[in-house]
Amino acid sequence: MIFFRPAAAIAGKPAPTGYCRVVKSRLNTVSPCGSWLASDGARSLITKISLLMSCVFTLQVFAAEPQLKVQAHLQPAEGAMVGGLVELQLDVLTDTWFTSAATLPDLKLDGALVTPPDGQAQHLNQTFDGVAFSGLRYRYLITPNVAQTFAIPALTVRATPGQASAELSAQIQPLQFGATRPPGFAASETPLVATALRFTQEVVKSATPLKVGDSISRQLTLQADGALAMALPIPSLGDVGGLSRYVQTPQVSAMDDGRGNVLGGQRIDSVSYRVDQAGSYTLPALEMKWWDATAKQLRSAQVPAVTFEAVANSAYQPVFSITEDLQQLGRDQLRFSTRWLLWLSVLVALISAVYLLRPAFTRARQRWLARRHARQMAWLQSPAFAWQQIDGQLQARPAQLSALYLWLRRSRLGLKLVEAGPRLQGLLRGLYGRQPTTEQTLVQLRQSLTTLQSQAEQQQVKPASALRPLNPVHEKDFP
Repeated sequence: MIFFRPAAAIAGKPAPTGYCRVVKSRLNTVSPCGSWLASDGARSLITKISLLMSCVFTLQVFAAEPQLKVQAHLQPAEGAMVGGLVELQLDVLTDTWFTSAATLPDLKLDGALVTPPDGQAQHLNQTFDGVAFSGLRYRYLITPNVAQTFAIPALTVRATPGQASAELSAQIQPLQFGATRPPGFAASETPLVATALRFTQEVVKSATPLKVGDSISRQLTLQADGALAMALPIPSLGDVGGLSRYVQTPQVSAMDDGRGNVLGGQRIDSVSYRVDQAGSYTLPALEMKWWDATAKQLRSAQVPAVTFEAVANSAYQPVFSITEDLQQLGRDQLRFSTRWLLWLSVLVALISAVYLLRPAFTRARQRWLARRHARQMAWLQSPAFAWQQIDGQLQARPAQLSALYLWLRRSRLGLKLVEAGPRLQGLLRGLYGRQPTTEQTLVQLRQSLTTLQSQAEQQQVKPASALRPLNPVHEKDFP
């Protein structure tokens, strides 16, 4: 059923023109009434909501923590040989960037020689689940020395990608590989596995023709592609009768392509032979057996023997001539006269005597110094020393009587001056009486010192009582 009615005006909105058709049915109701302006407002609101959701999604993306992925591969994955080369390729990737170099773990395998990455790495770009990752590939070079199965543990790599709040770490999956001994090599031999090998020699003579005393040098150069320099075998450089052998330090180095990628190893061995006797000599040929990893077969490389002759050299003189040394000793013998030998003996005897008697001299000197010190101390504690100080103290201004008291005490005459003699009593009254005449009394005292000394010595010292005084004045009153 369809009805037509005029549309009511909306406040603030222009009313739609014409009539609105309202369709009513049992299933739905359609009322397409409204203005174009109201429809535009709804569309603007939806656009704002969409922009807001996009911003929120973008912020979540930027706030997400960066990822760190680590992958490991073995190259070759199988078919490793003892003495050959196996690469452990370690890929370190992130979805941002690295702020510093990754911290790589140490790898040690029993029965294998492991060379860690040397700082050179290959740049990588990979995609995981639609996310772009970039990073570096590091290489561990492994050379098995025994035929067995090698297990590589789950190594942990640490790195700090850009926008990371802290250092991240990731582990690789454990790997393993087996190494077998190449055919044709005995158990005591060190297999050499390479993709290509070059074995050359260079011979240099010090003179032509060679004579006794001359030398000949032999330099062997071994270059192996796809092998480590430290794994290259040592050539056999034996002794030759009639020649003195001098082996130099070998030069071992790696061969690369100039961009840090190791291509193989090189070993240079040098030996010099000095001719001791005239005759014909032959330096033996050398053979280097190796396994071709590309063709999967045993090969060998050789350097030819070196044959030469040496003639006698009449003008040759050994570096260290014993005969010449003996002759020189016979010609240049030292001769000493008897007189000089006597003086030398006396000098030695004197030096020996001084050395042996030095402790006795030291003890005697110490005893003499001790006695001298004792005599000096006894003099300083004697009455005579105190008597010599009296005249100087009486001449000083102000005058002092401490030396006089010291002389009386050391002479064991007591400390009371009035008991030293009647002459001294009169002098004391002149010093300490009611009408003292100090200057005149001091002059008289100095003039009468000799008389005072003789009078004081004539005084009999009273024997000291066994009992202490009942009322002592001072301890110094005791003689």
